[in-house]
Amino acid sequence: MTDSDRGFDREHISEHVPTLIGGARAARPPAAAEPAPAPVGRDVIRLAILDDHEVLLDSISSWISTNATDFEVVLSARTWLELVHSANFPTQLVFIDFQLREQVSIEARVRTCRAAGAKVIVMSGLDTVDARERALAAGAAAFVSKSQPLREVMDMARSVMGLARTGEAQRDWRPLPVGAVNPNRPKLSLGELEALKLYVAGNSTNEVAELMNVRYETAKTYLRRVREKYARANRPASRKADLIRRAAEDGYLQ
Repeated sequence: MTDSDRGFDREHISEHVPTLIGGARAARPPAAAEPAPAPVGRDVIRLAILDDHEVLLDSISSWISTNATDFEVVLSARTWLELVHSANFPTQLVFIDFQLREQVSIEARVRTCRAAGAKVIVMSGLDTVDARERALAAGAAAFVSKSQPLREVMDMARSVMGLARTGEAQRDWRPLPVGAVNPNRPKLSLGELEALKLYVAGNSTNEVAELMNVRYETAKTYLRRVREKYARANRPASRKADLIRRAAEDGYLQ
């Protein structure tokens, strides 16, 4: 599908980006046509997620790929510019974090996505009346709290996109109960286990090394061995999102 097929004028968006990043209050963009009707049958909804917390991005993407197969996360962005400059933008639906560490108002972000033809759901840990009213007044289709279970968030997304709720059972990948053991859980050394826990908690490899008081190459080796052991257990974890999922499945997430 081309940009023109999606009703997206990339030059129009580019004209607004410098103003938005500069912190000035953006003018309301011209009214845009509503997005095309939601896909039916086996088609999936193309979803983008904008959140500046990498671990949260990975976690939501992994959960959706496992439990919400009627959606496909085609774009995960940590900054506003990364979102709007991506070749995959616009998508049919965008999840936007209310509290980005950028000088771009929630109103500007929502209106720009709407002008591009995307519906918007705002997610926030700041569930206040003011935050909710600002998001909805700007044109967001829904406002959800980050404390809500993801299955409820995705049911809201289905409602926004005109889809029926799926009958699929939700596969929980939260930490296992204390004492539970995954029979395919690889046996990790103390160093490998500590590196894994620190890494999936959101630390970079450099930060893992600093926290463990070891060299960077040592921390990198620990994480490589963890991935290799999961691969030998037929549970690949080459991507960080996969590694987070494996850690959750095996009870390593705190």
